[in-house]
Amino acid sequence: MTRKIATFFLKTYGCQMNELDSEVMVGLLKRRGLVQSFDESSADMLIFNTCSVRDLAERKVMGKLGMLCRSRTDRPIIGITGCMASSKKASLFSKLPYLDFVLGTNNIGDLNAVLDDVLSGKEHSIAADDVFHDDVDFRLASREDKVKAYVSIIRGCNNFCSYCIVPYTRGREVSRPIEDIITECTHLASEGYKEITLLGQNVNSYGKDQASWNIRFHDLLYSLEKIPGIERIRFMTSHPKDITRELMEAVRDIPKLCEFIHFPIQAGSNRVLKKMNRKYTAEEYLEKIAMFREIVPNVALGTDIIVGFPTETDEEFMMTYDVMEKVRYDMAFLFAYSTRKGTAAERWDDDIVREVKDERLQKLIALQNDICSQQRQKILGDTVEVLVEEVNFRDATMLKGRTRCWKNTLFPGDKSLIGSVQDVKVHSYHHQTLLGEMCEARDPFDL
Repeated sequence: MTRKIATFFLKTYGCQMNELDSEVMVGLLKRRGLVQSFDESSADMLIFNTCSVRDLAERKVMGKLGMLCRSRTDRPIIGITGCMASSKKASLFSKLPYLDFVLGTNNIGDLNAVLDDVLSGKEHSIAADDVFHDDVDFRLASREDKVKAYVSIIRGCNNFCSYCIVPYTRGREVSRPIEDIITECTHLASEGYKEITLLGQNVNSYGKDQASWNIRFHDLLYSLEKIPGIERIRFMTSHPKDITRELMEAVRDIPKLCEFIHFPIQAGSNRVLKKMNRKYTAEEYLEKIAMFREIVPNVALGTDIIVGFPTETDEEFMMTYDVMEKVRYDMAFLFAYSTRKGTAAERWDDDIVREVKDERLQKLIALQNDICSQQRQKILGDTVEVLVEEVNFRDATMLKGRTRCWKNTLFPGDKSLIGSVQDVKVHSYHHQTLLGEMCEARDPFDL
């Protein structure tokens, strides 16, 4: 029996890479003639683009699907894409009897083929390969944001950190040809985009899987800097072991390259870092931090940290605390460890009780909040460069944007300035958002 659909609803969980994959899928479905709906209760097709990095993300999806299947009297087409699809594959069909298709992270370009199977009456359709299919035209992405865009430069990961599922859900590293990246970024500039964020599980590995190219990540950055119309370039995520002096010098020398770098340490204890398979010591990490700040004195740093990793002692936790105090990150994503099925760490007992994990996590959160407050105090009275992104949803007289170092900023202004870069004098802050007044407005068309 054939089935028909006119509308689709897509929900994204997880990282920026998932967000970009969702934009590509929305573009493919719109090109097919389908209409995007933002009402999951009435759409003909429901797609959940999932994350497997944390157990909570998977449980949210499973709970959401169970609730929808019980609450709806009609029978929508339901698909799971993303990391859950890649890791669990066909087993999802037995767990979710109403599921129609499974599409892995390496098969985004197969969406229409999988959907054709379902519409022609096939009970279950699946495409979840272990190797990335380099056949996706990212220019088809349907992007809600008209100022900033994500650009994929490398897929997969070769690092196999013991706590991480990503190498198993996104496969080994595959760099995207530099010509394709330049073409997409040039297209984005022609569409009026002012900022691009280069994405990869480890952007610093760009080009290493293609020795014949003789191109590394810093070479790509110098090439993208030449594209007219692009005002800012960012990138994430980095692995400390692959951050090179050449990259640091690129941050110093390329005017368009923002001075915010995600530099995740994960833990401050060498024993824990080795158990995590991070491939560097705390001392090596701090040496690179010192080198970076010598080369780029105003560089802002972000980090990821996991507390309560199996066998972590109180003393080892305090080593992480001490690193945070020493480095004074501008941004920190802080997590309590949870076991991920299929990772190397799964074989170890999760022996740190929840109360201890929570206590350690709260100590780091309090420290980071204090550091951020002190950093913002120092900014008061300074003039910062802000890319205007949108009107503040709570107050239409206020504009919202980010500084080069990734700080949220609010200031009064007209919506005609969206997409322009403006100088804002900071007079106060609320939580982690800077508040200010625009200096003499720059011409939004004089960029």
